[in-house]
Amino acid sequence: MILELKSIDKSFGKKQVLKGVSFTAEGGKAFGLLGRNGAGKTTSIRILMNVFPADSGEVLIDGKPIDYGKIGIGYLPEERGLYPKKLIIDQLVYFAELKGMNGKDAVRSVDYWLGRLGMSEYRNKRLDTLSKGNQQKIQLITALAHDPRIVILDEPFSGLDPVNAMLLKDVVKEQISMGKIVLFSSHQMSYIEEFCDSIAIINAGRVALSGDLHDIKRNYVRDKLVVFSAMPEQIKADLGEACTWREDGSLLIHLAAPDEKQSMMKRLVQSYDIDEIKVFEPSLNDIFVEYAGAQV
Repeated sequence: MILELKSIDKSFGKKQVLKGVSFTAEGGKAFGLLGRNGAGKTTSIRILMNVFPADSGEVLIDGKPIDYGKIGIGYLPEERGLYPKKLIIDQLVYFAELKGMNGKDAVRSVDYWLGRLGMSEYRNKRLDTLSKGNQQKIQLITALAHDPRIVILDEPFSGLDPVNAMLLKDVVKEQISMGKIVLFSSHQMSYIEEFCDSIAIINAGRVALSGDLHDIKRNYVRDKLVVFSAMPEQIKADLGEACTWREDGSLLIHLAAPDEKQSMMKRLVQSYDIDEIKVFEPSLNDIFVEYAGAQV
């Protein structure tokens, strides 16, 4: 299954929010939709979910206009949208039925997910009696109980402690392994980098960068080396301005040209006590700052 947003334009009044936005996400893989606040991520997601139409462009599944009656979408919003005074079981079943499930199947699915997420004891409690992290897990069930083919997770790890974050990671990996399209929108780059095969960075309503994350990193000029050594001060003194410190205590060596990698590696290994040496690749955070740092 391949999802495409193709040349999407959207304006609200005189303000054009999306300007020819296009990206592709594949089933069985996670996709990261990134951008600063106000860049157009939420508008893109709402058009994908058919909350409102695009002014022009298409949302396609396998090359054909998406049929929302057949392709279920599960959405975990950044801001919680459940009813704090209502019983958890009642509203979870209600939302599952809104997504097309019959009552019996809805109860069965909700009970499965309550158990899967360690929330069965809260089945008949009000939502406002739960902690922020547990409310996030209940909200997640609304996105998954109806077994959607497309799962959209907006800041999914917000409010979760490390144990519950690990549980959510396992659930996300399961959804991906089932061949679903999992779309992340988050400012927590470490999670995007961990899960996502491909990304799109939106800047001021346009896609500034998109594609396979590994390929994006590989296409950066490979003219820097990262060095871990027992003698960093001596290396720094010998190489001068070509060598800078990194936060983790390693050294970043700037080469005059990419083809100097091998000769510099050989020189370092022969001259110093080297623990590790590798070509520097930018982190997703570095890439995000470069492409989304300035609104254009």
